[in-house]
Amino acid sequence: MSEPSGPVDTSGPIFEAHEGGKLESVPSKPLAGREDLSKLYTPGVAQVCRALAEDPSLSFRYTTRKNTVAVVTDGTAVLGLGDIGPVAALPVMEGKSVLFKHFGGVDSVPVCLEPGTIDDIVDAVVRIAPTYGGINLEDISAPRCFEIERRLKERLDIPVFHDDQHGTAIVALAALINAVKVTGQQLADLRVVIGGAGAAGVAIANILGRAGVREVIVCDSRGIIEPHRNDLVEHKHQLARTTNPLGLRGGLGDALVDADVYIGVSGGTVPESDLAKMKHDCIIFALANPDPEVHPDLARKYAKVVATGRSDFPNQINNVLAFPGLFRGALDAGAKQITEEMKLAAAEAIAALVDEPTAEEIVPSVFDERVAPAVAEAVVARA
Repeated sequence: MSEPSGPVDTSGPIFEAHEGGKLESVPSKPLAGREDLSKLYTPGVAQVCRALAEDPSLSFRYTTRKNTVAVVTDGTAVLGLGDIGPVAALPVMEGKSVLFKHFGGVDSVPVCLEPGTIDDIVDAVVRIAPTYGGINLEDISAPRCFEIERRLKERLDIPVFHDDQHGTAIVALAALINAVKVTGQQLADLRVVIGGAGAAGVAIANILGRAGVREVIVCDSRGIIEPHRNDLVEHKHQLARTTNPLGLRGGLGDALVDADVYIGVSGGTVPESDLAKMKHDCIIFALANPDPEVHPDLARKYAKVVATGRSDFPNQINNVLAFPGLFRGALDAGAKQITEEMKLAAAEAIAALVDEPTAEEIVPSVFDERVAPAVAEAVVARA
């Protein structure tokens, strides 16, 4: 842990809102006297322990496991802050837990691990898994996050979900389903360019393909991902095999020629000259936070529908529309994993809550109380 260089200014309302943390443990059963004590703890608890030893599946009925998710990070890719470590990541994980409870009624526990190898992280999560009904991976750097999620899904019989990947992808798809209703297009006919080949970019490319988008082009900092490049890591080799069906080469500007949709999940800035190459009345989702790849005011010069990741502009692509209801449904259904069909169902459920999409409203508000129940219902139906 690095030593502070000097006094840290913790004055103001933001720090006041976080003082003492944002979570607490509250008993769900009364403890009013000896009789309660004997049931909740010794000697009565021994009966429950013996039953669970014989049938571990009873833990989902007689412990908190049925409704509890671990929010796991190693602090290596936190929000727009990067690799700040597990202690500095804890306020974000606490905030995630607040959202789980408020929107989905799901209890969750922040688990901030010291960074280590992929084996270290996987083994640590597997060892604590008997306490939880699901694992939400958060803010783990790419490409490590892909392998960590894959291995955990293989080793655990409870849902494992990397929200930076799939939560973003679900909400982006929901927004696109409604955006094309505004522009009068079909998903299958779109040319979609994704700026960024990290966790979110990979997941968005995958879910769009499953949703029927036939032409997806993914760009990283060095340009279009295509098979002739000799600098690709494994997850980008996979993208090269499954995207860019026309075999385009070059940079982001080349990809944007005649593109219908741009989805930015990388940060940086897209030059206006590149935006001008897109089709008239296109769709722009600039999702980097706090600074979008394209400022909404500039995007509106070229796009009919604009979305960002920020709450101070219309059409906020916010993961909170997805993950509380997704886990609510998975836990209620007793699902052992979150499938691709569940993710598609969640996106469709979110999109369906906007009765008549407009350029200013393609996703429901994060405070729309219908969202989490609708997503949960759709997930249960697919489970």
